[in-house]
This record gives sequence, structure tokens and C-alpha cells, in this order.
Amino acid sequence: MANINASIHFLLLIFLSSTFLYLETVKLGSCNGVLNVSCTEIERKALVDFKQGLTDPSGRLSSWVGLDCCRWSGVVCSQRVPRVIKLKLRNQYARSPDANDEDTGAFEDDYGAAHAFGGEISHSLLDLKDLRYLDLSMNNFEGLQIPKFIGSFKRLRYLNLSGASFGGTIPPHLGNLSSLLYLDLNSYSLESVEDDLHWLSGLSSLRHLNLGNIDLSKAAAYWHRAVNSLSSLLELRLPRCGLSSLPDLPLPFFNVTSLLVLDLSNNDFNSSIPHWLFNFSSLAYLDLNSNNLQGSVPEGFGYLISLKYIDFSSNLFIGHLPRDLRKLCNLRTLKLSFNSISGEITEFMDGLSECVNSSSLESLDLGFNYKLGGFLPNSLGHLKNLKSLHLWSNSFVGSIPNSIGNLSSLQGFYISENQMNGIIPESVGQLSALVALDLSENPWVGVVTESHFSNLTSLTELAIKKSSPNITLVFNVNSKWIPPFKLNYLELQACQLGPKFPAWLRTQNQLKTIVLNNARISDTIPDWFWKLDLQLELLDVANNQLSGRVPNSLKFPKNAVVDLGSNRFHGKITGLTSLVLSNNHLSGEIPLIWNDKPDLYIVDMANNSLSGEIPSSMGTLNSLMFLILSGNKLSGEIPSSLQNCKDMDSFDLGDNRLSGNLPSWIGEMQSLLILRLRSNLFDGNIPSQVCSLSHLHILDVAHNNLSGSVPSCLGNLSGMATEISSERYEGQLSVVMKGRELIYQNTLYLVNSIDLSDNNISGKLPELRNLSRLGTLNLSRNHLTGNIPEDVGSLSQLETLDLSRNQLSGLIPPSMVSMTSLNHLNLSYNRLSGKIPTSNQFQTFNDPSIYRNNLALCDDEATTDSSGVDNEDHDDEHEDAFEMKWFYMSMGPGFVVGFWGVFGPLIINRSWRRAYFRFLDEMKDRVMVVITVNVAWLQKKCKWERKHHRT
Repeated sequence: MANINASIHFLLLIFLSSTFLYLETVKLGSCNGVLNVSCTEIERKALVDFKQGLTDPSGRLSSWVGLDCCRWSGVVCSQRVPRVIKLKLRNQYARSPDANDEDTGAFEDDYGAAHAFGGEISHSLLDLKDLRYLDLSMNNFEGLQIPKFIGSFKRLRYLNLSGASFGGTIPPHLGNLSSLLYLDLNSYSLESVEDDLHWLSGLSSLRHLNLGNIDLSKAAAYWHRAVNSLSSLLELRLPRCGLSSLPDLPLPFFNVTSLLVLDLSNNDFNSSIPHWLFNFSSLAYLDLNSNNLQGSVPEGFGYLISLKYIDFSSNLFIGHLPRDLRKLCNLRTLKLSFNSISGEITEFMDGLSECVNSSSLESLDLGFNYKLGGFLPNSLGHLKNLKSLHLWSNSFVGSIPNSIGNLSSLQGFYISENQMNGIIPESVGQLSALVALDLSENPWVGVVTESHFSNLTSLTELAIKKSSPNITLVFNVNSKWIPPFKLNYLELQACQLGPKFPAWLRTQNQLKTIVLNNARISDTIPDWFWKLDLQLELLDVANNQLSGRVPNSLKFPKNAVVDLGSNRFHGKITGLTSLVLSNNHLSGEIPLIWNDKPDLYIVDMANNSLSGEIPSSMGTLNSLMFLILSGNKLSGEIPSSLQNCKDMDSFDLGDNRLSGNLPSWIGEMQSLLILRLRSNLFDGNIPSQVCSLSHLHILDVAHNNLSGSVPSCLGNLSGMATEISSERYEGQLSVVMKGRELIYQNTLYLVNSIDLSDNNISGKLPELRNLSRLGTLNLSRNHLTGNIPEDVGSLSQLETLDLSRNQLSGLIPPSMVSMTSLNHLNLSYNRLSGKIPTSNQFQTFNDPSIYRNNLALCDDEATTDSSGVDNEDHDDEHEDAFEMKWFYMSMGPGFVVGFWGVFGPLIINRSWRRAYFRFLDEMKDRVMVVITVNVAWLQKKCKWERKHHRT
């Protein structure tokens, strides 16, 4: 028996040794698992011809040399026979058409383009008879038609041409690929071409289909039938295909029973969710975002227990969160943002917390459902797998529950723009995995201490800002506290950090953004802060009481923004990049801070005491977009070098002492949105070149010495007739409208205004009927003549119209009654005649002063007082203020002169003094005699009248 066992062991040893030697031989004779046998000459030549037809800017095919093509990069051969079975030529450096910006890593679009194949695809590929896998995705074939011969690869199982910039329609020959399992044509084309789907029926084996970003509007009526022919389909992706409607059938996909992934996002179906979706019992991934889906989210989704990913964001859903969603214990991602869901989330959260072994939910996004509110429930702390929680822009109230500290995996917590009016619990400090915390735009109360940050070792982003200046949240941390985190983003606005500058920032040497706006800091910025050597992209310490001199050693990267406004800084400014230094006490001439900063694009030094001329070297700033120098003491002319700043968006030099003509080259700033030159000493005409500024929507040259006529082309300013489809940043600006000065910031892009008031402009009013979105028109205090144009009534959105103190004549146009938005009108001090309109908005204009001094107007209340002297009493407030100022200034000297003019000589000259007092005595005696005689006479008369009355 022992011999038998020994023999068995011996034979087993020989077998294992032989196997090992064989495997090592195979390994040594192969590349990446491919046997050391060269590919056939036919296939090698086919690949060489294929390579010659391609452009390869980065040399990705440089390894395609030698006889053995199985060793070439991207070429895979069978391990059994020397046949090419795979061509894996995807451009790994390019951005996937499905990827978000944060998913793309360090690769930029231009970097990917530098590695992209182009050129022609050779027919020689047909010699690769055993080809099963072809991936040419993310290259750039510049509109080349997808070769029809690809439909001849009978053994092909994998075809990926996504993002490869082909052109034309999808060749129906692809329907011949009956063995194909995987087809991805997502964003294959450079252009939008209407494709049909009849060829799909031939792909009987297909499991994965991605036709994203292809115009399938031509197939909108039957796309579901084409898909239904694919009985083996597991994954269907048709985002952004223009399908426009969901099939209204009970079972449109009765052949497709095993679907795992369904993506129909961004198709604008404009319907409710169909019930046939609930037949996909194996569904794990469902994306229906951005489809204008209506109604409530059906309860039926609670029965799709295999679901792991749901995205219903950016639709029109209403009602409460479905209760049955709490049954989805396998769900990892739920996105319901940008809907109109209402009610509370307590029941939903409570349900998820009841899952056996806890809920699998990792990402929850309920943001931008403005009616979704109530208190955050304690059950929130039971979602222990939660990594991302987005609750921003809702209506939640109260405090964050203490149970939040149980979410040990939470990495991002966003609850900004709610109505959270409670406290921030100290348990937030236990979230050791937390990377980003945004609590902004909430009326928090209470005190924040070191305990709130005790274990936030992973934190890199912290935002607690509030646009309201009212401070209700106080930071009370020890000056010696050392935070456990290293922030790169810090935004604290309308929180009390002061009065001292926060010492705990001493350890934060990785910061790129610092906002300490309105933090009640009344201190100097310490030297250690400037020595941190931070590469700040944004520094905002505005609206404090910081003082001291701005340091000369500041360093900022390209496109950095600095806002030191509304503090007490002083001295000259040097060494900064893009900056905001408005509302300080800066003096002297404008420093040449741009000599080594050619990319400076924001310069805001408004409301300081800067003097001198605008430096001509500022014209070297070719990237300058915002030049705001208003509210200073600048003089001289606008330097002609500024015409080089052709990308200017906002040009504000108002409230200075600038002079000269308005330069005609302003018309070359084709991007200009705002031109504000009011309250200076400019003269000459308004250049007609201004009319070529097609984006201009604010023109303010009031309070100057301009003459000539209003340019007749002013009605061509199309920027005041164009509807703005999205928000845009234009900074902050003071605009005079409705008779008062208003500050605009977030909504500045919506303001459309023309103000040419208080100049010496003459001539007639131009036609402005094309300026359909004009909101303010002020041409008062000029010398305009003629009639008010009849077409002024077409300015339907005009809210302010001031034509006072001109020489306009004729009737008030009847068309003005159609200006239903008008709420501020002033036509006084003109020569208008006829009857005042009384319908629509004119019924609300009850103040007679808006028609004063138009003698021929028929309304009695509009006529002026008969006395010309009375008219003078109604001078404008500027004239009244001027007269009162001189009145008060003359009172003092008048009193001094009058007093000493009388009593001075009496004190100095004795004889005059005696004569004066003698005169006073004599006058006193005379007055007393007169009074005594008259009193006696009156008494005698009264006695006589009483006696006469008795008789």
C-alpha cells in the first residue's frame, strides 16, 4: 500500500512539474498572454494600411513596427490561433461624453484632442476576419461617414464609436451585425442628423445599446417597437435623443424582460411616468432627469426593490415624497432635485431607517424643491452609509438634529438657502469623513465653538455666508485653538468673528478662497497672514473695520479677485492682481499695478480719494472686463489707449472731474454692457458710434456739459430689446431710476436704462420704439424741442419717463395710455398742450406737479400759478439747496458785521456813546409821554360811553 501511495505521489509530482514548465514556456513565448506566434502576413499588412490612413499627432501607434502585430499597442490576438480579435484604440486622454467635469481628472479637452486619431478608416480592416472587438471612441474623424463595411464583421461582438466625431447618418448596414452584444454610438457625430432605427431589428443578440445625443426625432413614433425587438437587451441608454413622447401602451416592451439599466433623460417627454416602467422588475438603474415629467412620483417604484440608482431631477413633479420609496433598501442614489415636491421628509426618512442592516443609501439630493420643508427628523442619523446629502434651496426650518453626528461616512453636507433658524449642533464636529460643509443663507442663531469642529479632520470646504447684513451667529473660539483640518475654501459672511482677526487661520496654509465679509473685525490684518504665502484665487474681507496699510508683497495667481472694500485701508496700492478696493480711504494717483499682470480683468477702486489722470498704460490690459473708478477725484481726459480693451463689459468713470469729448472709439467695445460717465465735465456731442454697442443696456452720461442732439440711431441699441435667458454677473452699480438712486447687484443684468439728463442737448427726440425692454428713460434738464414721438407708447416695459425742463410742445401722445408698466412720469416745465390722458396708468398720476408749467394743458391741475414770482418758488431741489447753502453761509458774517457795525463805534468813541445813550433817554421820555396821554384819553372816553349807555 505504501508503494502505491509513493507511486501516486511520484506521478502527481511529474504532472505538476510538466504543467509548470508548459505554462512558463507559454509565458516566455507570449506577450500579455498571447502565444509567441506572429500574426498572419495578411492581418499585419491590413493593420499597416489602416495605420497609414490615420493621423496620429501624439504617436500612439509608434509601436506598430516589426513582424508580430500581436505585440502592437491596442492589438489583441487570440491565445489559441494567431488571429487579431480586438482593436482597442480608444483615446484615453479625452473626456467621455457621459462624464461630468469632476469625473474627468486632469485631462482637458485640448489635451485629449492632441492625442486623437483622425484621417480615414481603411477597407483593409476587412482582412481581420476574426475581429470581435472594435473601439475607436473619443477620437476625431472630423465628420467622416461611419464606414459601411463595418457591417460586414460577422463575428463582431463589441463596437464603440462614441465621441469620435463621425458625420452623417448611422449606416443601416450595422443591422447586419447579428453577433453584436455591445453597441455604443453616444455622441458619435459632429452634427445633428435625423436618424431612424429600423436597422436595430437585425441586432438580435444585443445586450448594451447607447445612442445618446443622437437626433432620433424621426423615430419618435416607433422607437419603442425597434427596442422591443431586442429581446436580450440589458442596458438601454437614449439620453438627449429628441424622442418627445413616451409610448402610451400597456406593454410596449413585452419582449424586453431583463432590462437592468434604462436612461431616457433629457428628452422633454412632457407627460407623466407611464406604469409600464414597473414591469421591469430587475431594473437597477433608472435615469429620467430633465424630461418635464408631470404629476406625482408614483408609489409603484417602491416595488422595484432591485433599484440602486434613481434620477428624477429637473422635472415638474409635485406632491409629497412617495411613502413606498422607503422600501428601496438597496437604493444607493436618489436624485429628486429641481422639482416642486412639497411636504415633509420625516416619514420617508423614518421608512429608510427601518431597513434591515440599515439603508444602502449613499447619495440623497432633494435640493431646489422650494415647498419641501419642515424639520429635519432624528431618523436622518440612521442613514449610516450616506456620503452625500444635498438639501439646499428648500424650506427646512429649525436646527440640525443631533443624530447628524452618527453619519460617519458623510463627505458632503449641503443645506444652504433654507430657513434653518435654530442652532448648529456640536455633533457636527463628529463627522470625521466630512469634506465639504455648506450652511449658507440660513438665519442660524447661537454660538459656534471649537467643539463644532473637534473631529473634522477631512474638512476642506466650509461655507456659512448670508447676504443679509443682520448677524445672528457668533464664533467664539480660543485664540490659541489649532483646527484639526486644512481648508482650501473658507467663506464666512455675516458671522461675527471679531473684533480680532481670527488667529486660527495661522495654520491654514492651503487656502485658495478666503471670505471674511461683514465679520465685525475691527483690527489690522496681522503680518503672519501675509507670510502664509497663500496662492489665493479670492480674498474678500470687505465690510469690516480693518485698517492699516495695504501690504506691497501680496501675490496672487492669474485671474484672482481681491475685495478689500468698505474698510479703513489707506496708502498707495501696489503688487495686486484683479482687485476690488472700493469704499476705502485710498489716496494719491492710480498706481501702475498692471505692468506684470497683463491678464487683469477687474479693477474696482470706486469711492476713494484717488486723484490725477487715468494712466494711459491701463490700455495694455487687453483682458480688462470691469473698469470701475467712479466716486473719486480723477481729472483729465479718457486716455485713448483704453480703446485696446475691447472685451470691456462695464465702463464706469462716473462722479469724477474728467473732461474733454466722449471718444468715438467707445463704439469699438462690442462687448460693452454698461457705460456710466455721469457727473463729470465732458463736453461736445454724444458720438453716434455708441449706437453700434449691440449689447449695451445701461447708458448714463447725465450731469455733464454735452451738447448737440440725441443720436438718431439710439433706437438701434438691441441690447435694450433682447431678453436675457440666464443670469450673468455684471458687478454692482448705482442707477438713478424712479426719481431716486438705487444700488443693483444680483439683478443688474435685468436693468435697461438711458439717462442723458442735465446736459445742453438740443433738437428733437429720436424714435426709440425698437427698445422694447427699456425700463428707464431720462432726458430731463436739456433743451429738447418738438413733439413727444407718438411711438413712445410702444415702450411697454418703460417704468420711468422723465422729460421735464425742456421745450417740448404739442400733445401728450394718446399711445402713452398703453404703457401699463409706467409708474414714474415727469413732463413738467415744457410747452405741452391739449388734454391730459385719463385712462390706464394715467389714472394713478394724481400729483399735479408732474405737469406743472405747461400752460396750454387742459387739466386745471396742470396749469401753473398766475404769479411769475410763485413759479420761481418751485425751483428744483438742487437750486433750493444751493440758495439755502448761501443763506446759511451769509448769516454768520452778516451777524458779525451788523453787531460790530453798531456797537463797535459806541465802545471806541466816548462822545458817540454819550450822545447815543442821551438819544435813547430822550426817546424813552417821548414814548412814555405819548403812552401816558393816550391812556388817559382812553380812560376818559370809556367813562363817557358807560354814562351815555345808562341814560
